[in-house]
Amino acid sequence: MSITSDQITHIARLARLKTDPEKSEYYATQLTRIMNLVEQMNQIDIGDIEPMSHPQDAALRLRPDVVTAANKREKFQAIAPAASEGLYLVPKVIE
Repeated sequence: MSITSDQITHIARLARLKTDPEKSEYYATQLTRIMNLVEQMNQIDIGDIEPMSHPQDAALRLRPDVVTAANKREKFQAIAPAASEGLYLVPKVIE
């Protein structure tokens, strides 16, 4: 498949992209190479290959769910400007 510089200009106009007319030939060459690579990949016989369910079928190592930090709520609320019944009290901001 060959893409021309006129097609590049047309595609850029449709996508509302500003392109440099001097580089449209370069873009056409690069896109042609990409399309040729895709065509080559489509010709590969993959009938014998089983699809993978996930690229990494490894199971994650899990650690036990154990509390490691001490509860310091009382210590932190003791230095808070206002706290009541385990909650921090803040000024009302909605009038």
